[in-house]
Amino acid sequence: MSSYEENDSKMMRKVKENPFVPLGMAGFFAIVGYRLMKMKSRGDTKMSVHLIHMRVAAQGFVVGAITVGVLYSMYRDYIVKPREQKAAEQK
Repeated sequence: MSSYEENDSKMMRKVKENPFVPLGMAGFFAIVGYRLMKMKSRGDTKMSVHLIHMRVAAQGFVVGAITVGVLYSMYRDYIVKPREQKAAEQK
């Protein structure tokens, strides 16, 4: 197996473990791209204020995605797995 295939499979394994990381990255880039396109029509807003709003929106999306990912992981680890183990013990 080549180094490229190992890295690709490692990335896919990480995405399967925590699917909200690529979602957060995609949202970040979508928000930044959208706000950069809207920069032409910002009106009287100063450039620094526009960039700060863009940064806050992008970071907020990423933090939200990470929070949802952590909650999903906790649900999977503390609710789903114990149910599966309990069901396996009863059989």
